[in-house]
Amino acid sequence: MNLPLKGVFTAIVTPFDQNGDLDEKTYADLVKRQLDAGVTGIVACGTTGESPTLTHDELMRIIQMTVELAAGKALVIAGTGTYSTRQSVQLTRQAMAAGADAALLVNPYYNKPSQEGLFLHFREIANSVDIPCIPYNIKGRTAVNLETDTLVRLCEACPNIVGVKEASGDIQQMKEVIERTPGYFSVLSGDDNMTLDLISEGGHGVVSVASNLVPEKMVAMVNHALAGDFQAARELDYELGILFKATFLETNPIPIKAAMAMVGLCLEKYRLPLCPLSKETYRIRLKEILEELGLLEKETIHAMAV
Repeated sequence: MNLPLKGVFTAIVTPFDQNGDLDEKTYADLVKRQLDAGVTGIVACGTTGESPTLTHDELMRIIQMTVELAAGKALVIAGTGTYSTRQSVQLTRQAMAAGADAALLVNPYYNKPSQEGLFLHFREIANSVDIPCIPYNIKGRTAVNLETDTLVRLCEACPNIVGVKEASGDIQQMKEVIERTPGYFSVLSGDDNMTLDLISEGGHGVVSVASNLVPEKMVAMVNHALAGDFQAARELDYELGILFKATFLETNPIPIKAAMAMVGLCLEKYRLPLCPLSKETYRIRLKEILEELGLLEKETIHAMAV
C-alpha cells in the first residue's frame, strides 16, 4: 500500500473519434505524452475522462490500455466510483484484476448520502479489494461533502484508504485533513489553482486537469513546490493561472478538451449530455490563452476566428 502518492496525477481525457467511439490510438498517444513528461500517475476514467458516459466495456478497456502503456513508468489510478456501492465494488475489483495500482472513488452523486452512508460506502469498497483506495471529495458535483471526521474514521477502519483527492475548495478543511490523518496519508489537490497552497500546508500534489495540455510545466511546478522552492513554483503558477481559470469557463472537461483540439491533440468530441463550448467568446478567449502560453500560433487564432 506504500505507493508514492506525490506529484502530478493527470486526470486524462477520453478521446472520441468522428463517430463518437473511443479513439484508442489517440488515447495511447495522450498517455505516452504524459509518461514522457514524467507525471507520477495517470487517472483513467475520472470525471475529466467523461466516465459517467462510458460503457462498462469502454471503461475496462481504457483501464487495461493505461496499465499496459504505463507499466513501470507511472502509477495507474482507475476511476471506479459511482453512486451505487455495489457497482463501485464490481468496477474496483475489475480494475484491480486489470492491474490498476489504485482506485479513485468519487463521492456518490445524486443520491446524497449521510456521513454514515458515505462511511459505509467507502468502507465496503475498500474492504472488497487489496489495492489502495482514494476517496474523491467534490461537493460541487456530488452535493455532499466528505467531512474530515468521516475521513478519519475511514483511515482507522481501512488500511488501504491511503489518500484523498480534495476538491472541496476549502483550504481550511484541507489543512485539517492533513493535520488529522496518518503520516502515510496523501492529500492531493483536486483543483490546479489550489495546488501550491495545499502543498505549502503539507499536501502532496495534484490530480490535474491542466496537465492534459501542459504536463511538463505542471510536473516542474509541483516538483519545485515539493522540494521547497516556492519561488520557482509560484512563477509557473502565475504563468499557468490563466489556463487554470480557463479550464472552468464551462463544465470540465469541455474547455480542456476544446483546448486540446485546438492544438491538435484530439478531436473536440464529447459524449452527451456534454457538448462543445456554448459561447464563441469562450472559444476566442481560450485561443488567446493558448497563444499567450505559446501553444498556438497567433495566425492560427485569427484563421480559426474567421
